[in-house]
Amino acid sequence: MERKGVITMKGNPLTLVGNELKEGDKAPDFVVLNENMETRTLDSYKGKYKVISVTPSLDTPVCDLQLQWFNEDASSEPDDVVVLNISMDLPFAIKRFCAAKGIKNVEVLSDHREASFGQNWGVLIKELRLLARSIFIVDKNDVVRYVQIVKEQTNEPDYEDAIKALRDLVKE
Repeated sequence: MERKGVITMKGNPLTLVGNELKEGDKAPDFVVLNENMETRTLDSYKGKYKVISVTPSLDTPVCDLQLQWFNEDASSEPDDVVVLNISMDLPFAIKRFCAAKGIKNVEVLSDHREASFGQNWGVLIKELRLLARSIFIVDKNDVVRYVQIVKEQTNEPDYEDAIKALRDLVKE
């Protein structure tokens, strides 16, 4: 399934591959790698609230800001909240980036091998084979409770809106 016109990069329309996820949908599984080349799936975070920050590439200014923002926020979240960042960056690049930037509170993951997260979550950019800047919040029962796909990929997401949604969910 392809969706055109959902996002742009510098004003140019791009195509997303995969079905659109909506609040209330069951979170699809994925297979990604951490910085040590270890496999992670949705089940790796069973029983936790999951904040999934999605970035096109960590080596860009906006993606760097997004990951740093979530790294800072994650330090104040309860133990039953896990914050993930998923991109197409190679695990080696992720390891180097996180060491250089002091990223310790976010689990930074790579979808480069299978693009299963991108396809299953509907955020794979066909033209670039990168992931679209977005934020998903998934509850402890693996139900999608919040979706934000950033229209213009060079813009930052609305962090405050996402964190408000997380805090409202954790209070339930």
